[in-house]
Amino acid sequence: MPVHLKKEIENLKKELLTLCGMVEDSLFQAVKSIKKRDVKLAEKVIDSDIEIDRMEVKVEEDCLKVLALHQPVAIDLRFIITALKINNDLERIGDLAVSIAENSRFLSAQKPIDMLFDFETMAEKTQAMVKKSLDALVNIDCDLASQVCEDDDEIDAINRQMYDQTKRQMKQTPENIETLIHLLSVSRHLERIADHATNIAEDVIYMVKGEIVRHNPSSSSKTAPA
Repeated sequence: MPVHLKKEIENLKKELLTLCGMVEDSLFQAVKSIKKRDVKLAEKVIDSDIEIDRMEVKVEEDCLKVLALHQPVAIDLRFIITALKINNDLERIGDLAVSIAENSRFLSAQKPIDMLFDFETMAEKTQAMVKKSLDALVNIDCDLASQVCEDDDEIDAINRQMYDQTKRQMKQTPENIETLIHLLSVSRHLERIADHATNIAEDVIYMVKGEIVRHNPSSSSKTAPA
């Protein structure tokens, strides 16, 4: 690998890992704001999104610069393509963390009601999926990436359970409809974050093996909605 290309790729890796850390922290703080009913923490997550957006743009620009100037091939090309795709998924996770924080801001001002689903378990499992997908990226670990893809089904099941419970609860306590809708939104945001974590894991597998597992019938993974 040419020295200049190697230097550019190492710089890209550092930028991507910085963005990983920013997004992971934003999700953690958003979930914490729900648990603690902490409006100030929710506001902090919302305000910090601008920095995530700036870093996402920088990573994309640097990836395109490397493609234009160095025309990488083989594993180097796969890394750049993977970095571009993961960069987008990370930005979307950041956006969804903001959405959770916005729900938290509303819920903190409402009369508390019992959670209709196991929020803490869903949040912990979703955060674990994000962490494992990023660890798989850092350690180039296809086995760990495959675990993330398998974990997604459990998050989907919890989200479906939440949807069914919310419909029943809306009929029983119509006065709580607005609060219930926000709780359902939190569940949906967590489910979508899990989908993006799955995308990242699939991209790690592509980077290492050159194999596209998305839409593979033998894979339990799914593509996250835009």
